Amino acid sequence: MILLQLRNELWKLFGKKRTYLGFVMFLLAQAVILLVFRFSPASRQMGRLLENNGYDMTQFLSPLTAATFTNFWLAVILLPLFGALVGGDLVAKEAEDGTLRLILARPISRLRLLALKWVAGAIFSMLLCLALGVTGLLFGQTCFPWGGLFYFFPGEAFAVFEPREGLIRFAGAHVFMSIAATSVMGLSFLFGCFNVKPAAATILALSLVFLSFIMMNIPWFNDLKPWFLTYHLNLWQQLYGEPIQWGRIGESLFILIGINATFFAGGVAVFSVRDIKS
Repeated sequence: MILLQLRNELWKLFGKKRTYLGFVMFLLAQAVILLVFRFSPASRQMGRLLENNGYDMTQFLSPLTAATFTNFWLAVILLPLFGALVGGDLVAKEAEDGTLRLILARPISRLRLLALKWVAGAIFSMLLCLALGVTGLLFGQTCFPWGGLFYFFPGEAFAVFEPREGLIRFAGAHVFMSIAATSVMGLSFLFGCFNVKPAAATILALSLVFLSFIMMNIPWFNDLKPWFLTYHLNLWQQLYGEPIQWGRIGESLFILIGINATFFAGGVAVFSVRDIKS
């Protein structure tokens, strides 16, 4: 019965056209960024950076490098947007459409209903990150020959990896990226359990995420970074470090698990006392 209800939730979620906005926008954004990167001085500048550090640019200007370059910015900016968009819809949209009354007229508890909707949102977040990684590699394959992975972030990271290790780190980063996307979805899901419109739930969640991002990047707040949500949402970036800081990843992972549990428990508490009839 639970699997049947989960299937119905997924059917409803993926039956909405707006659910596919994230997939479409990621495809368009990846294509645009990659084309500009390939046919502008940017790729040559990256090649010179590699050569100045003693590496062969032909070995590391690859689909892995291109996909990492494009997906970094999409994960930081666009991924929270579409995670919040779906999370805000899961409960608030059904309340707005009036379908919650019909659903709750059946022998199903509010806790089970919310749990199934949250799981459906988590599955969407994982599929979105999977699509982001796969399409990034496919687009990169059309512009560059296969090779190693070069990861560079000015002032913070410079690392090169052989093809096999680079692919493992790339895949691992997107696994942890799905955890971050699920966390943003969960925050929007929490606000959607209140008596608000879906757009309001999405905007509230994004506002908190971007506020955390702004405060984390204020130089005077460097000592406070571990207290900001986006610091832990960025745990996937640690997979590109050399060496990998597993302690930092473990800390952020356990904190995100606790945060997600708190978001879900808060949503259940609010929704359990909510009057759906009025």
